Amino acid sequence: MKRPALVTALVAALLGGVLVSGAPAAGRAAACTAADADVYTPPTTVPSTPGTVLACRSVTLSQVPGNLAMSAWKVLYSSTDNTGRPAAVSGTLAVPTVPWTGPGTRPVVAFHPGTLGLGPQCAFSKQLAGAYQDEYEGDNIAALLKAGYAVAATDGPGYLDGRTHRYVAGTDSGHALLDIARAAPAVPGSGLSRQTRVGLWGYSEGGAASLWAAQLAAGYAPELNVVGDASGGIPGDLKEVAAGLDGSAFSGFLADAAIGVQAAYPTLPFDSLLNDQGREAVKTAKSVCLAGTVTALAGKSIKDFTTAGLTLDQLYRQRGSDGRTWGQVLDAQKLGVNLGSHGITFPVLQYRGALDEVIPTATEDAVRTAYCAAGVRTGWKIYAGDHLLTDNQAVGDVVSWLGDRFAGRPARSDC
Repeated sequence: MKRPALVTALVAALLGGVLVSGAPAAGRAAACTAADADVYTPPTTVPSTPGTVLACRSVTLSQVPGNLAMSAWKVLYSSTDNTGRPAAVSGTLAVPTVPWTGPGTRPVVAFHPGTLGLGPQCAFSKQLAGAYQDEYEGDNIAALLKAGYAVAATDGPGYLDGRTHRYVAGTDSGHALLDIARAAPAVPGSGLSRQTRVGLWGYSEGGAASLWAAQLAAGYAPELNVVGDASGGIPGDLKEVAAGLDGSAFSGFLADAAIGVQAAYPTLPFDSLLNDQGREAVKTAKSVCLAGTVTALAGKSIKDFTTAGLTLDQLYRQRGSDGRTWGQVLDAQKLGVNLGSHGITFPVLQYRGALDEVIPTATEDAVRTAYCAAGVRTGWKIYAGDHLLTDNQAVGDVVSWLGDRFAGRPARSDC
């Protein structure tokens, strides 16, 4: 479902592939003829080398408009979770078939989609290939491919069979995005260079993930030649975002966040806090995609789902078995904190909609302020749209901005 149709549906509702055996080294896959199920089956063991290609399958991206000539693959690759343990993540790689005529080797854009929902059918790789049509960022992928760039689009952690997507878990998401950029040159037939320039891009959930990737890149993936990151609609402070979502028309995103963060930090109390309505809401959230999430859970509050009728502040004080509280874990997801230690040496472009009704504009503005204060060269733009429309409005500007980074042109700072 493309963006105009998705927006219409939401408004109406609210108002009315080879499988590599063992533990392969990076780049050991010989061909991409894995079964589709292999891409989404959690491996028994995951290699400790991030970016190892575990399975890949040639596909047609039917939900990318424009009839662009490309080679595309679904990919299962190794990453690292927030505890440092190996984890497998699924995603998509697409490479234009027309020769690259720009400077150097063909660049790669590592892309993280916005909120798609927690249902297993919602994975971006499944939607791009047409298995389920609720996606709205095919235009973003098409614009990158038309510009000649390869696109390595992660599904994000947790879309494998029997797993839960780790929605808005910063370290997990940032690692997953960097690691698909590492995996891309190892996909047989990609023709990509490990030394090529890499750009990062994401919006909304993806905007937070791409900024986490930017913050983690120097320490986690120093060999990647990252030249810039574009991030929009950023939920920079999850507590501030939660306050705006609780009981609102978009409270389904808050349910997704609670489920996703607890999946990434399983020591946090969760099931024991839920009443029957809460358990049913979790079951629903884990089975539907974006439109279903919004319509099914609109207007609900966290206190409706807990046995003790907990407010958000009361929930934040609930302590997990490792001693950390919900509040401490959510604070650890905050963007723009201790940026000096992360050493972002490449430019960042941040943007938002003037009418954003999902993410409080104050937290989006605060992330920009934090980056500027840390000395990160930060571009900034505000679009006329709301949260959903701004993603599409920014596509041309983002692709052009990334093109300038790939060409080595200096980036303007709006600090």
